[in-house]
Amino acid sequence: MLRSNLKSSLRRFSTAINRRHIEDEGDWLYSSEWWVSNSSSSRTVFRKNSRHGNGVVSVISHPCSKPDRLYWGKTEKWLEQRHHDIFPGSKNGGKLRVCGYEWRTLHFNDFTRESTVKVLVALREGEGDEAGSVCLMQQPRCLAVPYVRSMISVGLTTIASCNYELTKNAILGKQNLNVLCIGQGGGSIPLFLASEIKGAVVHTVEIDPVVVSASTQAMGFPAFTVTSPNGKRAREKPDPLDEVLWKGTHERMLLFSSDAEKFILESANVYDIIFIDAYDGEDIFPRKLWDPNSPFLQALGSRLHPDHGTVVVNLHADVELDLDAADVPQVSFLPMGKHVSQVGEAYVDVLLESGSGFGYNVPVPWVYNTSLVVSRGLDRPKDSVEWNVILNTLISKGVEVEKLLNMPFSFLQYVKTGFTPLD
Repeated sequence: MLRSNLKSSLRRFSTAINRRHIEDEGDWLYSSEWWVSNSSSSRTVFRKNSRHGNGVVSVISHPCSKPDRLYWGKTEKWLEQRHHDIFPGSKNGGKLRVCGYEWRTLHFNDFTRESTVKVLVALREGEGDEAGSVCLMQQPRCLAVPYVRSMISVGLTTIASCNYELTKNAILGKQNLNVLCIGQGGGSIPLFLASEIKGAVVHTVEIDPVVVSASTQAMGFPAFTVTSPNGKRAREKPDPLDEVLWKGTHERMLLFSSDAEKFILESANVYDIIFIDAYDGEDIFPRKLWDPNSPFLQALGSRLHPDHGTVVVNLHADVELDLDAADVPQVSFLPMGKHVSQVGEAYVDVLLESGSGFGYNVPVPWVYNTSLVVSRGLDRPKDSVEWNVILNTLISKGVEVEKLLNMPFSFLQYVKTGFTPLD
């Protein structure tokens, strides 16, 4: 009964997904460029052993077909103008020559693909010690991996539906959106949020210093975000080039090299939204991050805003597929399995113990992932009618947020397809 009622709501909004066409290189249609395992045109640009269960951490570079070389000059002029605006009257350099664009993919153990980002590769020209050095700038609006797009879609849609003024205030910089990301990877989620939401203040926790190095040295993530063990920035002030590339975005991000449980237990911060993507080199989501009796999950509730706090967790679907079955290529997403159910139940029970709030999960198209969402906003639905109200609110807010951000993809394909309430 619940599923049939929900499906009727989904059909009414089915036309919203393809309402416009914006060039989107992160679309799965381009996946042959960045989802390759072995290619004669690929090269290793970072490789180092991890001491935190991730084996060999490597970054592989793949050629990127867009934008065309004809447009590189526009980017050079844009960077030069930005340098002039930030450092008026400066005669020392500021000239960057675009060498191209690349996909950079992070791997654990040489086989587990963790994340993919697109980077601008540029060469510093002029005089001085930095002349001739290569700089990388990750392209935050190009979200390549479907589960990353799913987490951002459901996260922003949900918190915007929970009496938090995301569209009127936070996106415009009139109000802070305090964000915690557990798991850095290539840094796609924190960089996107800080770049696109002017009020976002983003803290990221990554247990493995090698992953931190990989993202800042080889994946174009701003190095000024890195903190020292005392919690302060490792660099006292940003490089002038950081100002040109990021124009303040890097100053609203902090990247902590710490165990997530330790960080949560010692932190006094309260976050509006928390993103958790913390699989290790063995492709395991650590039990201590979802066990209902773990110190981490118990403390997480204290770090989450009591009125609208929202948590988004990336999980791997855990159902068995017959790989020889003829209909496997037609499977666009996988249903929820036992492990996903257990994690969802734990997060709902612990984070919503006061009674208000709701939880749901949605399978991610094209890959074997599921996005779990638990939010303290809104009253807990009691029946299918109330779930329909929540779903309609999510759909409406999703369209509003993606329009305001001028997203190159629709949030709705990640919010409504396979929407499953957690009662």
